[in-house]
Order: sequence, then structure tokens, then C-alpha cells
Amino acid sequence: MTRLDGAALEHGDVVAVALPPGPEWLDLVREVWDAGAALLPVDHRLPSAEAQALLRRARPTVVLSPEGWERPAQGIRAEADVALVVSTSGTGGDPKFVQFGRAAIDAAVAASALALEATPHDRWLCCLPLAHVGGLLVLLRGVLLGAPVTVHPQFDPPAVAAERDVAFTSIVPTMLVRLLDAGVDLSRFRAILVGGAHLPLGVRERAEASGARLVETYGLTESCGGVIYEGRPLPGVRMRIDAGGGIELSGPMLMLGYRFDAEGTARAFTPDGWLRPGDAGEIDLEGRLHVIGRVDDLINTGGEKVWPQEVEGVLGTHPEVAEVLVRGRLDPEWGQRVVAWVVPSDPADPPTLEELRAYAAARLPRHKAPRELIVVEALPRTAVGKPRASVLPDRE
Repeated sequence: MTRLDGAALEHGDVVAVALPPGPEWLDLVREVWDAGAALLPVDHRLPSAEAQALLRRARPTVVLSPEGWERPAQGIRAEADVALVVSTSGTGGDPKFVQFGRAAIDAAVAASALALEATPHDRWLCCLPLAHVGGLLVLLRGVLLGAPVTVHPQFDPPAVAAERDVAFTSIVPTMLVRLLDAGVDLSRFRAILVGGAHLPLGVRERAEASGARLVETYGLTESCGGVIYEGRPLPGVRMRIDAGGGIELSGPMLMLGYRFDAEGTARAFTPDGWLRPGDAGEIDLEGRLHVIGRVDDLINTGGEKVWPQEVEGVLGTHPEVAEVLVRGRLDPEWGQRVVAWVVPSDPADPPTLEELRAYAAARLPRHKAPRELIVVEALPRTAVGKPRASVLPDRE
């Protein structure tokens, strides 16, 4: 018996689950899917007003919270074949509601297991939020493969350190840094999937020096999570670069579309059905994908093109820089200027703009060096560690 007992789920119901992560989610997912309903995970940590706003937009037919379940009067059933609805992180505005069929979910889990040579006997550790596709896919290894899954209520390095007999986990780069800072032995994992944001080279080298076996993944909510592992597509996935340098993806795990947003769905796909992630990249001679950055983040300064991720990769190796985010700002002379938001390694002695410009210019063309520095205590991030550039401070 689950907390949905008595809800009399029906085919097409959209069940919003706003519970803390825990093992009971396994039975909840099974019950929802056995009824032919769709699951909509909701982050239980959201402030009440934000959670209510999300539910008003998503319009589920059933809402399950710690207080129990209810059927909202304004709920709307899912379209045919929808088994899962996942809210995007909303870093660039209101979140979208991404819809998947069971075939896409099955394909995502099976392709990952094949690439990792994971068996139903290998234990997974879930320490990402279940409201996001990265955490949910870890949980679904238990539902679809029968693999043992340990679910942590929240990410906590000491709790990760205390785990034994765990083969795989999935985290974001900020979590990896916290695990390294806490001295957690990462060599016990057969593989650690790292996705959701760019993995800085310095962090990767530090982790591998400690014995960690990392698998950097690339994907997005609309592709049902990471579909490119270490630059190579999972079985069944294809990738290509369009004429403007944009990455395009094809495969059985792509979304059906956005709930209540036919226009957004049409924009997300090419006329021949390939997904447009909105990232720019290159495919090298060995067939590996290299992500350059978000297409919308490209900086045009004095007619020169600058990709923020490249500059971040260099500035992130400066000994006085703990974290960095680079974006463009309007500039009356240059059109745009390169701006670096920096979390200093020592807050009492932050680097100067001149130091960072000289450091960058020694490693990159000089026009890519930052023209403005803003020192911050921390970079604003989403629940899964993605930087939220839209809320960066204008000045120190």
C-alpha cells in the first residue's frame, strides 16, 4: 500500500508527487505506471508560492504531498502515451513541462546500462533531486532493471562516504567538488556520472588523481538526461552539427514534446525531427562531441566571437579563483564586453582584473580576456547545480 491508496488512478491521470526523496518512490512509480497514468515529480523543497505556481501551470489531475492526495478541480489529463512529465530547471525563465513516453524512458535506461556494462545486481546511489531527470533516472534503474537503489533524502558528503557496496552514482560538478573537499573516497565507485553542467578540467584532474572514474555526460531534460558519454553517443543516439554550429540530437529517448506548448515543441525540433539543445559544439575526427557553450551565450566583442566556457576553463585554473562564470554585457564601444563573476579562493584577498586579464591573455587571444570583474561570495545555482546567470549581481 502506498500513499496513493484510494486515489483510484485512471489512464491519463497526471500524478504530481511532492514528497521528499526516499525508497517509497519506487512503489509510487510502479503504481502510477500500472494504472496507465503519468508521473510528475515536484521538488518538495520549493517555497509554497513557487510550488503552487508550478502546479497551476502543470495542471495535474492528482497531487500527492506529505498531507495526502487530492484531485484539483482544474486538472487536465495527459495526452496519449505520456508516462512522465518533468519540469525543466527554469534557468532562463519559467520552466517547461517535458513529456516522455515509456519507450523513451526504457531506451534511456537500457542504453546507459549497456554503455556502463551495468547489471541488475549493481547498486546505484541516488543523491540528486528526484524532481529532475538526472536523479529520477537513477531511481528508475530500480523500477525498470530491478537494480538495488539507495535513495538519500538530500546530498550530504558524509552520507555518501558512509555508503558501501555502491557501483554507480550520478552527480553534478558542484557535488563532485564538495565530495573532494570532504575527502570522500570516490575510488569505490565503478563509475561516477557527472552531468548537468560543464565539468572544469581542473576538477576532473583532481578527481581522477584521487582514484575516481568519471563519465562526463551531455544531454538535457528533453533528451531524457545524458545521451552522450565522454563525447560518444549512447547506443541508438545520433548527433550532428548544423550550419551555425548548433548541436542536434536524434534517438529513441527524446521527448514527445512540451505539455501545453505546441509552439515551443515545434521550435525544439528540426523539420526532420532532430532535437535542438541550444548548445554549440564540434565533432572531432574520432567522432567525439566537444560542447563549446550555449548558443545564446556567445559574446560578440568588437566583431570577435568569444565562448564563455572557454574563458571559464582558463580562469578556473587560476590559483586565486574558486569558481567563475563568464557572460557578455552590452558595451558602447565593443558592442559586448567579457565579464567574469569570480568567487575568490581567499575572500580577503581576491584577484584583480589586471591579474586575471594577464593570466587569460597568456593562454588565450587577448580579446577573450575579461574586461570587467565582479567578485561574489557564491554563484547562484539551481537545485541541480546549474549556474543561474539571470540573477547574477550587476556589481560587487
